[in-house]
Amino acid sequence: MPAPDQQQRLAALRETIADIERKPALAEARVLAEQQDGAFPVLAGGMLQEMFTDERRNGGALLGFALAQAKGLLTSQRPAVIYLQLADEAQKLGMPYGPGLLSFGFDPDALVLVRAANMGDLLWAAEEAIACRAVAAVVADLGSHSKLLDFTASRRLSLRSAATGGSIFLLRYGQGRAASAAHLRWRLSPAQSTRRRHDAKAPGPLRWRAELEKGALIKNAIKNQTEFLLGWTENGFATFTAQRRHADRRIGSATLPRAVPAQLADGLPQTA
Repeated sequence: MPAPDQQQRLAALRETIADIERKPALAEARVLAEQQDGAFPVLAGGMLQEMFTDERRNGGALLGFALAQAKGLLTSQRPAVIYLQLADEAQKLGMPYGPGLLSFGFDPDALVLVRAANMGDLLWAAEEAIACRAVAAVVADLGSHSKLLDFTASRRLSLRSAATGGSIFLLRYGQGRAASAAHLRWRLSPAQSTRRRHDAKAPGPLRWRAELEKGALIKNAIKNQTEFLLGWTENGFATFTAQRRHADRRIGSATLPRAVPAQLADGLPQTA
């Protein structure tokens, strides 16, 4: 049984946390811009966000979703994003590709890659990194589950993020959901790509579906919309409506009005 002085400290800490959570300014600061026509909102920093996908092969959607938000948090005062990954997972699964990020408008020079030896070191690095005023966001790619990332650990990250104004994005995999102090929790899944202008059957720019599983702080600001169909462009997120998505599917799968001529190269010289 805790000593009386420990009980007093715990009670005082609980009161402090409850007072912070009751402040309306904390909720109001979560969205920087009003949602326009169902578009994905511009979210403020200072949040802990969990992002899940069912399968590891969909990790690109998680990374893109996190970095697209992190890009919007970069400023001249906060010019860095920290990417954390366990060393053995980085060797097996790879790391972000600089030229690819550049094509989406994300300067790879802003991304600091950190390989941690174990989960304890990774969580410590995340907490210390977000405390740095030059860091806009921390992206922690957690390819495996660990008991160290419990509610207490997530609470520490959540409080540190809110105190410093930088955001932490936890990339996670699988269908299990443990108790967490994250402000927002998303589920990402791949969606049908957009169409190519000159070839409707060719795969176009990637899209994914983001479902908000937890996010009471922003639900009013996003008018209770909990699902977004998103693409990532060099100018940020592109949001697609459900009507547009169905239209794309119909057009992409429509039959041609007439047969395609077999001799497309008729009259051209033959080459070896």
